[in-house]
Amino acid sequence: MQLSAEPIIYGLIFVGVIVLVEGIYLVAFGKSISLNSRVNRRLEMLEKGTGREQVLEQLRKEMQQHMKSRSIPLYSLLADRAQKAAIAFTPRQLILIMVGLAFAAFVGLTIATETDVMLRIVGSIASGVGGVYFWVNSKAKKRMAMIEEQLPDAVELMVRSLRVGHPFSSAISIVSKEIEDPLATEFGIIADESAYGRDVGEALKEMAERLDMQDMRFLSVAVTIQQQSGGNLAEVLAGLARVIRARFRLFRRVNAITAEAKWSGKFLSAFPVICLILIMVNDPNYYDEVLDHPYFIPACFIVGILLAANLVVMRYLTNIKV
Repeated sequence: MQLSAEPIIYGLIFVGVIVLVEGIYLVAFGKSISLNSRVNRRLEMLEKGTGREQVLEQLRKEMQQHMKSRSIPLYSLLADRAQKAAIAFTPRQLILIMVGLAFAAFVGLTIATETDVMLRIVGSIASGVGGVYFWVNSKAKKRMAMIEEQLPDAVELMVRSLRVGHPFSSAISIVSKEIEDPLATEFGIIADESAYGRDVGEALKEMAERLDMQDMRFLSVAVTIQQQSGGNLAEVLAGLARVIRARFRLFRRVNAITAEAKWSGKFLSAFPVICLILIMVNDPNYYDEVLDHPYFIPACFIVGILLAANLVVMRYLTNIKV
């Protein structure tokens, strides 16, 4: 059987959608918003002459806007990841980008392929929505991994600041200036909120809940307890930094041990679906002879349920709590 180039075209369009979203993002908000940048975005905004209050308002709006839009149909699937990634696009802009990219993908598929119209529509929607979700999800994972890696250094910097006599609010401000993004901007927001009168422990707790990070919760609890009952905060944070580093190393070991099982589960569930897509693209009439069979639709449901169960079971087996 002669292989068609259409599956490759579908894959290239999907990759092009992801690259296009990243390009639009960097053009709209500047190179400093990239996670690969070493520039502290908050400090860059301040250096451009924007007032401290305006910078705080803009950053808080970016970090909270997605969870406020969870009521939008289907956007709730994206809201949590977009918030953790601190995507500066508004929910409306993300939805418009999905629509625009889906339309562009449909035009590209129409020009480059002769696939059935319905399959092109499904493929273009999958490329637009799936491409944006993949991009946001990868941004969230990368940003959360960087924050987890930066947190022990930030806590140790706070410990050194406290030991030389700085108050805790000043230690937070030093961290926001000395370390790199993304954690620098997060602590910069806390420093600004503290300067305007907000309780530091409350601000840390909100950040921990927004990022859904257990180590950040430990930090907020330690600061809150010290504020209420007193004690040597520097020694408490020094112990916390050691615990966070030990947990981080243990997480890395667990991820390395369970990586093979995780990818095996994903591959075994995705392989039949990929084969089905390739068959339908290469020969749209391949299943015509069995479509009318009474067992065809029930068999499809059973296969889908088994593939989903495989993902759930493998995720449950590899989800080791530390």
